[in-house]
Amino acid sequence: MPQPPYPAHSGADQMEDPEGSLSSQQEPDLETLVSHLVAAKRSLSSIHHVWRANEIVTTARAALEESVIVSSRTSFLRRGLDEQLRLLYGVRTEVERVAHQGRSEFAAALKELDTVDARLTETLDMLRDTTVEAAFRPAGEETKTLFDFVDDRSVEEIQSLLKASIDSTNAAQAELDESNRAFDDDIYSIRQALGKYRDVVKKRLGSSSSLSSSSPSASRVSIPSPSLIPELLRSLEAHARGMADLLESLVRHFDLCVTAVKHTEGGGAAARSITGDLPTGVDVGVSVGNEIEDGNGSGALQAPPEPITKTEYQEMINVLMKDASEAEDVVLEIQDRIAEMETNLERVLEQRDALNSVYTSTTEIFHRLSTVASSQLTNYISQAHAFTRVWKEEHGHIQAGMAELSDLRNLYAGFLDAYDRLIMEVTRRKAVRLSVDKVLRETRRELDKLFEEDVRARETFKTDYGDYLPSDIWPGLGQCPARVEFTRVSGGKLEGTEAISAPTVVNKHGREGKGLSDGGNGDDTDMGDGATAEIPAAPEKGDADIAGENSAEPGTGDDSIPELPKHVVQKAFNRLKIRAKGPRISP
Repeated sequence: MPQPPYPAHSGADQMEDPEGSLSSQQEPDLETLVSHLVAAKRSLSSIHHVWRANEIVTTARAALEESVIVSSRTSFLRRGLDEQLRLLYGVRTEVERVAHQGRSEFAAALKELDTVDARLTETLDMLRDTTVEAAFRPAGEETKTLFDFVDDRSVEEIQSLLKASIDSTNAAQAELDESNRAFDDDIYSIRQALGKYRDVVKKRLGSSSSLSSSSPSASRVSIPSPSLIPELLRSLEAHARGMADLLESLVRHFDLCVTAVKHTEGGGAAARSITGDLPTGVDVGVSVGNEIEDGNGSGALQAPPEPITKTEYQEMINVLMKDASEAEDVVLEIQDRIAEMETNLERVLEQRDALNSVYTSTTEIFHRLSTVASSQLTNYISQAHAFTRVWKEEHGHIQAGMAELSDLRNLYAGFLDAYDRLIMEVTRRKAVRLSVDKVLRETRRELDKLFEEDVRARETFKTDYGDYLPSDIWPGLGQCPARVEFTRVSGGKLEGTEAISAPTVVNKHGREGKGLSDGGNGDDTDMGDGATAEIPAAPEKGDADIAGENSAEPGTGDDSIPELPKHVVQKAFNRLKIRAKGPRISP
């Protein structure tokens, strides 16, 4: 008995004959069998769909292999991309920290410098406002202030050096800011590339691969993988196998039709004419008894049929008629399968293209990051180190300059304090002079009294005993007593006075500069914390009159004491009291 032409396949079960076997019905004529043969031959054109199915499966396998390779490369690049992004943003943060710290320290140093300079300026203004009393200076000299005794060249030199340090720091900071702006431009371009990268991933791989726009890293985008392709490939392979089985059923049906036509009277020539141009690649056989001879089709179809019994022929016709009604459905199923395979292939290729697109975008941004990291990044780091080096050096210069300005201010403040002390010293010396004069006048009166008493005693002695004594017994017998005169003599210089000169300030470059001019008084003695000052008590008026009347008698010597107005002394005394009670001039 011949094998059924249609093996079991999806949705195609062997149909039952509802009308019973054809043995009880009229056998189909040759025209009917030929029409079935023609239809069976036409159904064999489905082999093109089978070929296409094979091509689709081959293409899908190649796409899967390519997608796996591309996905692996993308994953590798993505890990490197994330590392480079973290490195880039870490370096940018550190560079910005260096710039911010430098700006803060520089601003603090400038603020401190302004404070020191303001205090120095205030002290210098006080020197300009303090007039040196004319009594201290030679007669006829023009009025001077304490500032005229100050050599301010040291201040100008220090300020010039400070300005150079500030300019150098500003220049280094400007270069760092420019470098950081270029760094930010590179980061902005990378952000734009990341934005395009996210768009590509979202567009190609769907909304499930989302990324926060504020994130600098690409790691939050799901790494693409060809997970969909294997499933589609399995479906394509299943369809290809099913189509091959369906085509095989159509070939068996065609073989059966050829055999039936050949065993029908007058059908041999028709069978040869119909089967002469079969589709290329179709292997057909001819049913002979219970066997099917396989070959390339041409030889079997042209061979004369072997005789079969009427029963065998009847069974063959029954199978042919039943299967002929299902042939068109099989063809339609093959067409449906190939259409679904084409759709699945498009999805496979879309997935492959999406992976390739993501890989291309990943490569572009990786190259961009690599370019920045290999060239510009080194320059940005070097610029930050250069600024740190310059600022560290100039910061030391600024600190040293501020210390020198502070020292000069202390010197000038000591000059102010010493000038007030000088006024009090003049007052003290005047009081001592008056006290000495008082002692001298009292002594003068005692000496005059003793002189007069001595003269009277000598005269009495001469009157009483002079007549009895020869004149040459003692030449000094008749002399008047000697007088004592007071003469002021120079006390010379105080011990160590020759070593006293104007204080000096040594700046950071080793040069010595005079804080006070050579003509100034360099005494920088101050009262000390908690000290008080008192104006020496003035002598009594009577004594002063006597001193004035007899001022020429003692002699003046070279210990001259300037005459200072009382209000000048009082002002100096008040200033000293204020400094003693409140904050001192010197910091």
